Amino acid sequence: MKASRRICCLLGLAWVCSVQAQGAEDIGRAQAAATQWLALSDGGQYAASWDQAAAVFQQSISKAKWEEALKAVRSPLGALKSRTMKSATWTKALPGAKGGPFLVVQYDSEFEHKAGAVETVTPMREADGSWKVSGYFIK
Repeated sequence: MKASRRICCLLGLAWVCSVQAQGAEDIGRAQAAATQWLALSDGGQYAASWDQAAAVFQQSISKAKWEEALKAVRSPLGALKSRTMKSATWTKALPGAKGGPFLVVQYDSEFEHKAGAVETVTPMREADGSWKVSGYFIK
């Protein structure tokens, strides 16, 4: 009986370690998706940012409307001066959003014409396992 408990404990520990490793891998992929997507937006490549976004994002806004909206928001800010990740929080669901899981990533950002901005980027795991941005907000 003692041997079987040890085996169960070892199997449980191995499972926890594999879940943590998968979680760390997913965090890395989600953060990389957010970083790559932000680089497109920072470079004024608004159409490309729509192309690289999650399917739910693309279904919620047309490419032309996204380009117009992002240009209206980002252009007055000027060039990005700095961006530091503030937090990254897992959630399985977001209000009004389909799919998931999501990683809600917040950045403290400074732009040429706006200091103290907070950007929120929300990558999600797509059906094919890839991570793509499903939402972007800036205050």
